[in-house]
Amino acid sequence: MSAQPGTVPAQSSVPAPGDFGEPSVAHHVLARPLAQTSLLDAVRDLRRDVEATTFPLEIVGVEEARASRARLVDQLDEHLVPRLTELSAPAVVVVAGSTGAGKSTLVNSLVGREVSAAGVLRPTTREPVLVHHPLDADLLSHHPVLDEVQAVAADTVPRGIAILDAPDLDSVLDSNRDTAHRLLEAADLWLFVTTASRYGDALPWRVLRSAVERSTSVAMVLNRVPAASLPTVRGDLLDRLRAHGLAGAPLFVIPDVGPHSGPLTTAVVAPVLRWLNMLAGPDRARTVVARTLRGALAALRLWVDELAEAVQDQADAAARIARTLDGATTAPGDAAAETIRAGAVADGAVRARWAELVAKGAPFARLVRRSGRVRGSGRTGRARGAAVAPLMSDLTASTTSVLTAVGLRGSAALRAALTGPSAPPGGSSVLARWPDGEASRVAAAERAARAWTGEGARLVRVVLAGSGADARRRAQVGKAVGEDALAAMVLAAAAGVDEAAQAVRTLLGDAGDDVVSALREDLVRRARAQVDLERTIADRTLDDPDLAADASSRLRLRLAVLKGLT
Repeated sequence: MSAQPGTVPAQSSVPAPGDFGEPSVAHHVLARPLAQTSLLDAVRDLRRDVEATTFPLEIVGVEEARASRARLVDQLDEHLVPRLTELSAPAVVVVAGSTGAGKSTLVNSLVGREVSAAGVLRPTTREPVLVHHPLDADLLSHHPVLDEVQAVAADTVPRGIAILDAPDLDSVLDSNRDTAHRLLEAADLWLFVTTASRYGDALPWRVLRSAVERSTSVAMVLNRVPAASLPTVRGDLLDRLRAHGLAGAPLFVIPDVGPHSGPLTTAVVAPVLRWLNMLAGPDRARTVVARTLRGALAALRLWVDELAEAVQDQADAAARIARTLDGATTAPGDAAAETIRAGAVADGAVRARWAELVAKGAPFARLVRRSGRVRGSGRTGRARGAAVAPLMSDLTASTTSVLTAVGLRGSAALRAALTGPSAPPGGSSVLARWPDGEASRVAAAERAARAWTGEGARLVRVVLAGSGADARRRAQVGKAVGEDALAAMVLAAAAGVDEAAQAVRTLLGDAGDDVVSALREDLVRRARAQVDLERTIADRTLDDPDLAADASSRLRLRLAVLKGLT
């Protein structure tokens, strides 16, 4: 419906109560303080959980989910929470539109004086302005929108409504655009201003579509319309409104008055003024508030459900990444076992130290006589035990070094599994958050090395204390060589020193071979455990409540509570 200046449109631009929806849950909320309180608590709980929701993984749709989450927080902060907190507060009418639509001039004209800067320089509205009746100041005092606007009291504004002049939706300033979209979330009613030359722009209709989705009350002002083009433009705009689900939205037409400065005359904006005055009546204002509130609450269901689905997508992606990482441990684990069995621990210092110990005149030279008896006595055994201390130190250091390298290769293999065309979605996010595991890797390798050498000493004691046909022989070996020296020998053999393995076999027979094999496989297990540690370190990147299997249940619970109350 449209109007010439100073007249009420033929189809009446003043919506009847039914134009803004039938009595609904929102109406009942207005009348029932207890329901209002319960619903407000539920919305606050939802807002807390929505704000706490994150989307750590870069997967398909994540940017949309983050944007949706931000808009939902704005909607809750700017409209639902404050509206449910103070249902009797004035209906907030946000005047919105594109650059140059004449929003500020319209607001100034409706108020009857300049309260918002207007002019040809862009952007004109740098600080949003909220104009309200002086007697409504207390009811608006706790509204969060006051943190972002300049509040102006004017007794020309009808009680029961507050007019908010928002920045341009397509402002050249990012901050203005963000503010404009955020302030629309605070609206009980959108008064959308466009012009004969701009009404076909895509942006306004994209924004209006979101209003339709949330059943927000909308009215439109077609500004600066040349008389010659009025029938065509008005008809086309009405068709667009119907096509976008806004057939019932009031439409006001303001003619092109030519070059001018300052507010428009009262006659030009009279239809909008009359509509606002009638809208400000207690019943009408409550109806508008109730309709938009109802629409916002209904839209929350789909909105939160979609957000919960996005959270579930994150959890599913995390599960796929975890499975990929699990599979990626197999190859480095097998490589670690091969490294140990190939004698990597014996390479370098350990072999050199063994060569020193078996050199002519050294403690391990000619351990066994031609008769088969072991050279030495208890005193010799103690001396040999002291002589192998450097070998034990070398074994510990070499084992630590090899296990550290095994872990590093495991880490590289895990990282590689998250790159390339076959990598799971979100792998790059895990790599970006990958913790520095060097300290953990080295510390674990040192613990494993010391535990392994300790296991060597334990197994030697078990063998020497065993019974059987050769128990006497083993007792003689233990006394002549010493437990510490034997432990160093079996560890060197398990590490890969073949001469040490031959010496152990000579001294202890099959029992010696069994100990060496057991120690080598024990070290293999520890090497595989080092790879598993890297997998555990990788898990820290997935240790996020929003990546848990049941992460979406928190939002779904809030949604169930809301459904029960609405």
